[in-house]
Order: sequence, then structure tokens, then C-alpha cells
Amino acid sequence: MIVKHLEEVIGSNFDIDTENWNSRRLLLKKDNVGFSLHDTIIKAGTETMIWYKHHIEAVYCIEGEGEIELIDTNEIYSIRPGFLYVLDGHEKHWLRGKSDMRMLCVFNPACTGDEVHNEEGAYIASK
Repeated sequence: MIVKHLEEVIGSNFDIDTENWNSRRLLLKKDNVGFSLHDTIIKAGTETMIWYKHHIEAVYCIEGEGEIELIDTNEIYSIRPGFLYVLDGHEKHWLRGKSDMRMLCVFNPACTGDEVHNEEGAYIASK
């Protein structure tokens, strides 16, 4: 059984804080559960281009408001608490925080913990 608390992750090497988001990585590839789980804050007033071409991501909003815009179709979806989206087609998108948004994110394959978006908006392929 794996037992962790968010307080243990905050301020550690698995608390990745960027200009646009802060991702606290709770479960990682090293935990051998087949996915990773991140407690992420999307910062208010930010816009981030993201393309998880090597991962499938499921995102569940628990706080705040924003939007996701799919780049290929220009479809825009409002994000608010209780909203779930899954990027099962590796959709390239813009993620915008109207207020700070707290999101629970699941990645498959699992992330190693130190990933940040590259120039394409992607994480590198997990090894």
C-alpha cells in the first residue's frame, strides 16, 4: 500500500513550480502503479499551449475557473469545479486560467516527476 500526503510533496523535488502552473506530483513511475497522479494549480491569468503527444491525460477540476481550447478545431470548453476532460486523442490545446484552478491530473504512461513542457508543449516520452 502507498500512503502519501500533499504536505510531503510541497517544497520537495516533486513540486514543480513554473510561471503558469504548479504541479505537485503525488504518484510517479517509480511507484509502479501504471499511471501518475498530480495535484496541479493552473495560475490565474495564464495561457499555456500543451500537446501531450506521448501521454494520455485525464483532468478533473476541483477549484477555480478557466477554459480549454482545442487548437485543431477551435472548440472551447469552460472549466469549473466538477468538469472532467480526457486528452485521449493527444489533442494540442490552450489551457487558460481565469482564476487559480486546482486540477487533479492522471497521466498514462506515468511521469517520472521532473517533467516540464518542451517547446512543443509536450513532455518527453517516458522510458
